[in-house]
Amino acid sequence: MKAKTRRQIEAGKRVLGFSLAHLDDSPGYATTLASLQEALARAETLMTLQREQIQQVRGATVQKRTLRRRIRRGSMKHLANVAEGAARENPELKQKFVLKPEQTPYLEFQAMARAMLAEAQGNKELLVKHGLSETLLEGMVKNVKDLDQAIEQSSEARRQHVGASAELDAIGELIIHLIKVMDGLNRDRFADSSQSLAEWTSASNVFGPIHLSSGEEQQQPLQEVTPPSAGAAKPAA
Repeated sequence: MKAKTRRQIEAGKRVLGFSLAHLDDSPGYATTLASLQEALARAETLMTLQREQIQQVRGATVQKRTLRRRIRRGSMKHLANVAEGAARENPELKQKFVLKPEQTPYLEFQAMARAMLAEAQGNKELLVKHGLSETLLEGMVKNVKDLDQAIEQSSEARRQHVGASAELDAIGELIIHLIKVMDGLNRDRFADSSQSLAEWTSASNVFGPIHLSSGEEQQQPLQEVTPPSAGAAKPAA
């Protein structure tokens, strides 16, 4: 999740708490408050989905790495060695079973493994004559299938994560809009209550609660200002 979106959602949670503690009887206020609650509930669902998809991607990555290593060091190496002997009868075979580095990207490795497996199955009789293990070939069929599934699982988890991120960004903007709607009303409601107005200003500030010193001018709650860089002069408290 983007830092900006996270700040927007956190501001929405603070504003919700403030609003529930300072309810207003107007229908418009109730509608805005209900929309804020709905947006925050959806944001929680999406954040949970993001966490789940991240775990799936990590799990799939471990599985892909394990399968790539197993296929490369076992099945492919065996096929390449067998093909070297079989090339005495069919010279073209040796070029079809060339090993590439183990760290070959997954999609490229997947295509290479499929192609090598297809060649082995198509030339099975000749390769068996030169030492091909049929048991190992059957294991390669399963391992390549498992690799396909792991790559698909990783891709789907990433797709859902990207979709959830985009929706969260949209919800963050909606939350800011709802806070702005409430802002004018609350500044009018609490014009004669400096304490309540200060609480609202703090709650609705996108960068988090603010604490003003006595006599310090209140800042607008929704203005996103880039925090000072390290070493920059800080205003006196």
